[in-house]
Amino acid sequence: MSCVTMDDEYEHILAESANIIINEAMKNAFDHLRYMEQSQERTSQDQNPNKTSSYKKKTMAWTACKDFTVELGKQQIEEFISTWEIHESWLHCIDFLRATELEFSKQYHYQVKWSIPTRRKPIPYATACVYFIIEVSKIKPSTLPVEVYYFTESNRLKHRPNETRFREKWLKDIIESKMFLMETVDF
Repeated sequence: MSCVTMDDEYEHILAESANIIINEAMKNAFDHLRYMEQSQERTSQDQNPNKTSSYKKKTMAWTACKDFTVELGKQQIEEFISTWEIHESWLHCIDFLRATELEFSKQYHYQVKWSIPTRRKPIPYATACVYFIIEVSKIKPSTLPVEVYYFTESNRLKHRPNETRFREKWLKDIIESKMFLMETVDF
């Protein structure tokens, strides 16, 4: 006849509890990994439009260097951003900032300011900016098109039209980060 002591029973209860906790932790870890894989697949599909059947790559012909003017640059930026797949509630304005003279080119800098005004808040708390640089070469044949780059205010990675698909999420991330910062600052 075996005698079960209180210590043995306590160890048994502890072992069962530890097993339950470990099994639950493993299940949560696997669920999290599965979620991360699915999220990564969605992100990679967003970053590789060739895999997404609904996305049609839109190309745009930019003006020749010899025909470029500040106003034409503004019009072409407007035409380009009209191809972006963003919700209609986003409003924007385009401002010419400055021209920079370089050794082999002249750069024209523009700012496109985005926001989502509403009836309750017609003046938004935060805006998101996308900056464009249109570069007119001094050494290439003047019949070649201008070079165009753009980047968001929170990121200095330069994108090229017709090569990078613009993401509405970039604008949302900027607004969210500004809203978060405003919440942490006491006035």
